[in-house]
Amino acid sequence: MSRSTAPRILVIGELNVDIVATGVRQPPETGIEVLAEDCELTLGSASAIFAAGIAKLGCTVTFVSQTGKDRFGDFCVAALKDAGISTRHVQRKAGEKTGVTIALSNTRDRALITFPGAIAGFSAKDCDTSLMKRHQHLHLTSYYLQRALKPSFPALFSQARAAGLTTSFDPNTDPSQKWGRSINKVLKYTDVLFVNEREATALTGCRNKREALKALGQLVPCAVIKQGRRGAVAIQNGKVVTVPGFQVEAVDTTGAGDSFAAGFVSAYVRNVPLAECLRVANACGALSTLALGGTSGQPTHEALQKFLTAH
Repeated sequence: MSRSTAPRILVIGELNVDIVATGVRQPPETGIEVLAEDCELTLGSASAIFAAGIAKLGCTVTFVSQTGKDRFGDFCVAALKDAGISTRHVQRKAGEKTGVTIALSNTRDRALITFPGAIAGFSAKDCDTSLMKRHQHLHLTSYYLQRALKPSFPALFSQARAAGLTTSFDPNTDPSQKWGRSINKVLKYTDVLFVNEREATALTGCRNKREALKALGQLVPCAVIKQGRRGAVAIQNGKVVTVPGFQVEAVDTTGAGDSFAAGFVSAYVRNVPLAECLRVANACGALSTLALGGTSGQPTHEALQKFLTAH
């Protein structure tokens, strides 16, 4: 696919490094040292992992964000450029520190400790919304983490819709566990919503996944519940589709949900049917777990097709 015909994706959001420790066999406790099998510094943040994943799948990606003017910031920008992502609109803030997430990971799940750093001050005034005219799709995530940008999520999506873009939204978890209703203002302009099972029930107040999916389907045109190795279930225009996951020997689950979303959107913007969007998403999520960090295992379009053909 030529660069001129590739789908153009705009990502506005947080940018930080991940320090990923894998093979952590027990949760850390105060006063006790816990060993890990491996550790690595990688590109972090849900927004950047999504951007890297969808760029590898052949989309043209512009990233809008900010970091500190420090070594971690240098690392983030270099990693984005290596993935072929435009970083012209990534601002560098002197006197601020780039955010850091410490991920303690095993083959099934992970625990996260995040220092927001420059993420906390990133707001809509730092975004050039005229970029929307040159893109087809806008993706936003980490709603609860981005305190300064959070109030502008509805307006950004509204502007995107008005400019003819489709939108996708992965709110991620609310660290405060309050799950306020303000998020419904964002959902009003959301075309595709990504949540996991816990987030789905927390957002809707429903008792189980089935009830939550139905409730979300009344709020957005397409709602997707990510289920890890068990695959995913989605509802679109009232129709429910379930697609099983791929069984792989996971090394690290960091960013798997963001790689899942990248795979889904890469198919969605090409008008692929829902079941195939989910199959592509499941494959991208599974493949991302085969290497340390959120981006190292993400497939190219060619590697994805080879995997899908073999399975």
